[in-house]
Amino acid sequence: MIDTSGALVLFSGGQDSTVCLAWALDRYARVETVGFDYGQRHSVELQARAGVRARVSERFPDWAPRLGEDHVLEMRGFGAVAQSALTAERAIEMTSKGLPSTFVPGRNLAFLVYAAALADRRGLQVLVGGMCETDFSGYPDCRRDTLDAMQSALNLGMAQDFRVETPLMWLTKAQTWSLAKALGGESLVDVILEDSHTCYLGDREHRHPWGYGCGTCPACELRARGWADWVAEGRPVLHAEVVEP
Repeated sequence: MIDTSGALVLFSGGQDSTVCLAWALDRYARVETVGFDYGQRHSVELQARAGVRARVSERFPDWAPRLGEDHVLEMRGFGAVAQSALTAERAIEMTSKGLPSTFVPGRNLAFLVYAAALADRRGLQVLVGGMCETDFSGYPDCRRDTLDAMQSALNLGMAQDFRVETPLMWLTKAQTWSLAKALGGESLVDVILEDSHTCYLGDREHRHPWGYGCGTCPACELRARGWADWVAEGRPVLHAEVVEP
């Protein structure tokens, strides 16, 4: 049954957010998307967003009427303050804090504040994000405990009843590929391969079995490893009960 609550997907144009978009379109009657321009070096992902949305509309006629407006919010001031290897010319490495230099402090928290303010104006009750604890890059703002606390803060601060849903939270990258196939078959897998963008270095020249990217940055390594594991398992379809929003 389709939920009449409206959903806002935090949509970067990458693999995870594309699967989240499909997941939301499969469940909600109205789905809008929001992207964030925070000065990221891999800004090509902002260009990929439109291509993914267009391809989803073309290939999935049942979802197309549910796909509403897209929004891009300018957050370059935040990116300059929370400087990292994603927003400045720095090496991608582990820092003295034990976190990767690609960690943008507070990024997901800031995204959720902006998204919630937009959702409040648009009359949307559900915020959908691709944060994941199982197969991630060590970012503390991807943890479900963090997001539960943020959900409480948003609802208290905005007198709202938002739900922050994270369908990928307990999935491996291989299971994310598997969920994509469960939601949209090989057609959705093909959209992810050809149109989504994950690479931190913004490489759209090199095509690998798992899609485009440099092949060496942490984002590419995670995506490639997940693809290899999924293919080795026979490209299975994920059972719905594994997914918890």
